Amino acid sequence: MLKNNKMKKNIIISILILFVFNLNFGQIDRTKQPDSGPDPEIKFGTPKTFKLKNGIQVLVVEDDKLPVVTYSLRIDRNPIFDGEKVGVSSILSAMLGNGTTSIPKDDFNEEVEFLGASISVTFGGGSANTLTKNNARVLELWSDAIINPLLTEEEFDKEKTKLLESLKSDVNNIDAISSRVSSALSYGKNHPYGEFTTEQSLKNVEFSDVIEYHSKYNIPNNAYIVVVGDVKAKDLKAILKEKFEPWKKGKLPVNPEPIYTDNVGLTEVNFIDVPSATQSTVIFTNNTPLKQTDEDYFAALLANQVLGGGSEGYLFKNLRDDNGWTYGAYSGLGSNRYGVSRFTAEAKVRNSVTDSTVTEIVKEISRIRTENVDPQRLKDVKAAYLGNFIFSTERAATVASFALGQKLNNLPDDYYETFIENINKVTAQDLKKAANKYFKLGNTRIIIVGRGSEVVSGLEEIGFPINYFDKFANPVAKPIFNKAIPEGLTALDVVNNYVIKVGGRENLESIQTLVMKADVTIPGAPFVPKATMRQKFPNKYSQKIEANMQGQKMTLTKTTFDGERGYTEMQGQRVEFDETQLNESKSVKGLFSELYYTAEQLELVSINSVNFEDAYKIKVTQDGKESHRYYSVETGLLLSTEVTDDNNNVVTTNFGDYRSVNNIMLPFFMEYPAQKLEFKTTEFELNKEIKDSSF
Repeated sequence: MLKNNKMKKNIIISILILFVFNLNFGQIDRTKQPDSGPDPEIKFGTPKTFKLKNGIQVLVVEDDKLPVVTYSLRIDRNPIFDGEKVGVSSILSAMLGNGTTSIPKDDFNEEVEFLGASISVTFGGGSANTLTKNNARVLELWSDAIINPLLTEEEFDKEKTKLLESLKSDVNNIDAISSRVSSALSYGKNHPYGEFTTEQSLKNVEFSDVIEYHSKYNIPNNAYIVVVGDVKAKDLKAILKEKFEPWKKGKLPVNPEPIYTDNVGLTEVNFIDVPSATQSTVIFTNNTPLKQTDEDYFAALLANQVLGGGSEGYLFKNLRDDNGWTYGAYSGLGSNRYGVSRFTAEAKVRNSVTDSTVTEIVKEISRIRTENVDPQRLKDVKAAYLGNFIFSTERAATVASFALGQKLNNLPDDYYETFIENINKVTAQDLKKAANKYFKLGNTRIIIVGRGSEVVSGLEEIGFPINYFDKFANPVAKPIFNKAIPEGLTALDVVNNYVIKVGGRENLESIQTLVMKADVTIPGAPFVPKATMRQKFPNKYSQKIEANMQGQKMTLTKTTFDGERGYTEMQGQRVEFDETQLNESKSVKGLFSELYYTAEQLELVSINSVNFEDAYKIKVTQDGKESHRYYSVETGLLLSTEVTDDNNNVVTTNFGDYRSVNNIMLPFFMEYPAQKLEFKTTEFELNKEIKDSSF
């Protein structure tokens, strides 16, 4: 059935990719670097400023190229440490922008859409975009949403539940784990940049906390409104006074500036064991005191760009292009006005090359610290960086961000006008010096989230000390990665036990057809697709995923095999099965693969932890291909499978919520953790007549 590893169960989500084509006319000598033209002038003009009585500072950048206006609000305050109630700001942000005390949520959203505008309100700010002709009404709606938001206990309960569910779904997600743990270890959990939301901290948050939080922090005393677009500052002043001065000042909360956290004394590995992980996340990180006002700021920017700022960076070239270990490897260098930020270099790689990845990242960081960058490479990096910078200045949001950043970071008036000049001034020696200052190779945390049983032995050989942490950054003892397999137990014993536990060979062999209907959860999707899968003995199957969008039923993807031919269809485009897919589908012997395994095909590898359960890891070899299946030590049920796809990526499928259907135990929950996709079965039908025309 759905557990057969030869079935094609991939969900395809379409992504529209925009290609930019450079049209060249005439004969071009491509062996020569084109001559650089003169540096363009960056002229934002000096924003026109004024201040409202309640403290709001307004910055206006007049630009009449298009009949549109963009507004952004920033409530300036030091970072907040929430302690036992982390998550209160997330709940509040989710509740904001959904109507006001005078306009219901649906009416509010409907009018915004009718005006062709967009309005957002978050804890700490918000934005609005509108056509010039609708400016007055959009400002009225936006200011009302900021000053008088509709905050109800019903909405609170809904958003709190959603956030709790999101946390539960991310419990074994290596991206969520690595993000949470790397910040907590870098800054400390008692730091505003290091604390994180947990189920317990969310449960501590009450509706009254949200109301108090909003009242305490949503004040205009230190607020900024940046306006970019087709308006005149003198005309705007009157309407902003009318709409925003009713926003009353409050007492400024006392939040100390974030403190710089010292780096580790010597480089160490911080390992977080996730037994279900099919790949490792490797993060090199150290704290940095970088500010935009620092003399070496531009050199630091370029050092990061050379190391890992894109596809031409050292890391990408090494780990992706030369070794093929990852889809991408990048670095990042943060800065802020407090001088409290981080340098990171990271990649996601196969478990088998985790230790090699650590070695190669060390090599590349050492390289940029000890060698002068090649002159041509430096020239190319500058050109690419400045090209992106110049392009960004054509977006209103960027101009607004620059205008506000200049104010908040106390930058010179000509900071952005001289940006190109300052980048071009950076020498190879400047870059190397900045790399030594901000990339602390000897004081680095190497944070690795992965499957310890497969990667720790290789990491130990590198020689860095290894400290172990759980998924919430708590120190733990070194886990026991390989538990002893009971003497005499074979892989075939495990598989046969599974057959018994789910209903017995006779019952399973009696199943000739199976129909599964399920709800599909796709992160961020505004709809819940419906999946229907049909199987007919021995190897006929079809899978269709549909969704209702704007009142119309749409087939997202369909895969069918009729015993001889198969195809996948998406958005009307049909792709026939290739020879490999046909052979794999034809080789299936029935609906339950465990009935047909032989001892020669199976190997009992180890005992691993899968979703907090001990499980027997069984290697299955069929037609020269290997896959892995994990059966619970306690229940005997299948917990997870791992299959390597055509791109050499390991696809993990987790199973749970087993229930009896006609005396057969079937999983009502199926998950693809890497894609964050969930199938929650609503109905199983066994031995229902299925016509061959269905395939």
